[in-house]
Amino acid sequence: MVDFGRSNDPRVQAQLDRLAQLSVPQGRFGLETITAMMGRLGNPHRKLPPVFHVAGTNGKGSVCAFLRAMLEADGNRVHVTTSPHLVRYNERIRVGGNLIADAALAQLLAEVLDATADLGPSFFEVTIAAAFLVFSREPADACVVEVGLGGRFDATNVLEPAAVAASGIAALGLDHERFLLAPEDGTPQSPMARIAFEKAGIAKRGIPLLALDQVPEAMQQIIVRAESVGAPLAIYGHEWSNKSEVDAKENRHIYRDEQGILKLQFPSLNGAHQIRNAGLAVAMLRHQDEVAVSPEAMARGLSSARWPGRFQRLAPGPLTGEREVWIDGGHNPSAGHAMARFWKDQPMHLIVGMLANKDPKAIINPLSKSSASVTAVPVPGHDHHGAAAFGENVQSASDLPQALAGLPGDLVTVFITGSLYLVGEALRLNDEVPD
Repeated sequence: MVDFGRSNDPRVQAQLDRLAQLSVPQGRFGLETITAMMGRLGNPHRKLPPVFHVAGTNGKGSVCAFLRAMLEADGNRVHVTTSPHLVRYNERIRVGGNLIADAALAQLLAEVLDATADLGPSFFEVTIAAAFLVFSREPADACVVEVGLGGRFDATNVLEPAAVAASGIAALGLDHERFLLAPEDGTPQSPMARIAFEKAGIAKRGIPLLALDQVPEAMQQIIVRAESVGAPLAIYGHEWSNKSEVDAKENRHIYRDEQGILKLQFPSLNGAHQIRNAGLAVAMLRHQDEVAVSPEAMARGLSSARWPGRFQRLAPGPLTGEREVWIDGGHNPSAGHAMARFWKDQPMHLIVGMLANKDPKAIINPLSKSSASVTAVPVPGHDHHGAAAFGENVQSASDLPQALAGLPGDLVTVFITGSLYLVGEALRLNDEVPD
């Protein structure tokens, strides 16, 4: 089920209602429709500022957040499109540093739908067409574009080599198997190799491709794809590397490549995995020539980047009260292991809600040693697992406020996770709408 979003602005809501009526709401594989849409709209994908194009299973959004922060720290005006949104659809389109305003969004969606609705586009195709259209009209120095699903046939991959400054592949794992592992002649049989095959489809001739290290069968697919299209490939641990270092005064982020060593600020985003994501963002900037970013701006950007809903501590508010509450939208095995590393067996009360097409064990098993209690909640507006799917001795609650109210009156931290839609609900209830 797709979250089409709700808006307090009736003009935006009217267009979101139109999105909800699309014939292919869940998305599709193939670039034919998005290519036709671009033609109807004057091919805006050929009129963009230099694009940083990021694919991956986990962390691609964080890489985009680091890229945006570093580019802006050097004075660049940056357009960004990411997905999904947490609270408002506007979060998907950021124009020159700011979320698109309601009036502009309503007009933009209406223009795209009026011109292309007869093509039967998907929700995501309309979103990307709208983003590229407004990005082509508003002056900027760079664009950051997050792949939605896969890469090879993702709507963002309508981008042509001339538009792209650098491509990046973040951490890979199993997710969206119904789409990404669908049988197709000529594709790899191994699940991880197939995932990599799809993600590496964003590689383009002559455009630097930066990649985190992956399991061998996945890495091999990335190498094969880069070689087949003529994309210069730079891999973590080979052409570039980074790590955290702790001395008596501060934590530092040390990045190395053939150009030299950078001693940067520690990334602002929580979790040890963010070191690698930050390194990928730095590598993407260092291996392209379209947009100059100084080492000083990189340091400032890494320390100031924001990416809501990912290992985020909520502020005291209507939902949390004075209790320490953390949120993260992870929902697959790779995310579950990252959570386990983050908590390091520290006790916490787990509040979890997962879509019905996700595996509850992906989160429950890695966090079993840390969970002082487990409470299952619905994911508002979506098909979801009931409490029984998460194991024995799992409590259930009708919503997040009831789940928090039912916890013991101790000082143990609360962790809300399992779905980005649930995380978005937590932010909304706590009056922390992303801006």
